[in-house]
Amino acid sequence: MKPVLVSGVQPTGKLHIGNYLGALKNFIDLQNSGKYQCYFFIADLHALTENPEARDLSKNIYNLAADFLATGLNPEKSVIFQQSQIKPLQELKWILSALTPVSELLRMRAFKEKVLQALKPSERKKITKKKFEKVIEESNFGLAEYPVLMAADILIYGTKFVPVGDDQLQHLELTRTLARKFNNKFGKTFIEPRVLLTRTPRVMSLINPEKKMSKSQPESCLFIEDSPEEIKNKIKKATTDSGSEIKHDRKNKPAISNLLEIYSALSGDAIQKLEKKFSGKNYSTFKNDLTDVIIDYFADFRKKKPVLMKNQLKLSSVLATGSQKAAKVADKKIIEVKKKVGLI
Repeated sequence: MKPVLVSGVQPTGKLHIGNYLGALKNFIDLQNSGKYQCYFFIADLHALTENPEARDLSKNIYNLAADFLATGLNPEKSVIFQQSQIKPLQELKWILSALTPVSELLRMRAFKEKVLQALKPSERKKITKKKFEKVIEESNFGLAEYPVLMAADILIYGTKFVPVGDDQLQHLELTRTLARKFNNKFGKTFIEPRVLLTRTPRVMSLINPEKKMSKSQPESCLFIEDSPEEIKNKIKKATTDSGSEIKHDRKNKPAISNLLEIYSALSGDAIQKLEKKFSGKNYSTFKNDLTDVIIDYFADFRKKKPVLMKNQLKLSSVLATGSQKAAKVADKKIIEVKKKVGLI
């Protein structure tokens, strides 16, 4: 039996190139490696922490399902499913929550960052410790318990590997801790999942390379479904650094470094090779070449996505079939868990 690998993506709207390079590209590579039983899910329950409108969430679920398929995830090779359709998940989350100290959740870096993001930039700059504690007290509880649901997402399928970037390592460590706690108290039940650290470029804003690319600023965000014309305009307007040398230097040339990393990730060429290729050439030449690379890379995606979006029946069928497969595994595991804790 191949080891199980699990990961999910929140349905929060159009995917940008940072989302793609940070998640979907790795998913496809892992799927096609043939080394794992891959479970990839649409994390719609996690998305509720953003308080979306019902109509938007429903639309985004189908949109992300189409993104999964159009980029290359294959339901014949991977289990593609919808998180909220796995009913035993909530039971396991509750059981694990009884083993989770509240202090541990409040210490989570991602939780603190999410709480701060809810504030206006001006409020963030001058926030005091007392004010921050007040903001935490009033924050969405779903943000605090997010890591426990994430642990349930992972443990319920007998997962051995979880592909993550550096920002999720703390959550994975909590998952391992909870698995260990449960096993020590009730007997061997869960695998302690191992981190599969993926190389995920930190894609920055096209306008402000000091900040991460964000959907909240569409003009500085390169969406994977952007038209060739939109891609051309955004890259043309992308910030550059002083001087004219095309060199990777995050400290002194953050804008060109960001564009070089995008170019390297999509073309497969090492950054050193790209530096040599564009040695002595100007920013305009480099940007034109990068534009062509991006347009060509996502050409197939742009053809497939609209067709899939018109076929809601197919998207529903893929999610339903995948959810049934995932639920069978989850149903079996929750029975084992409930027996161990004395619920049945």
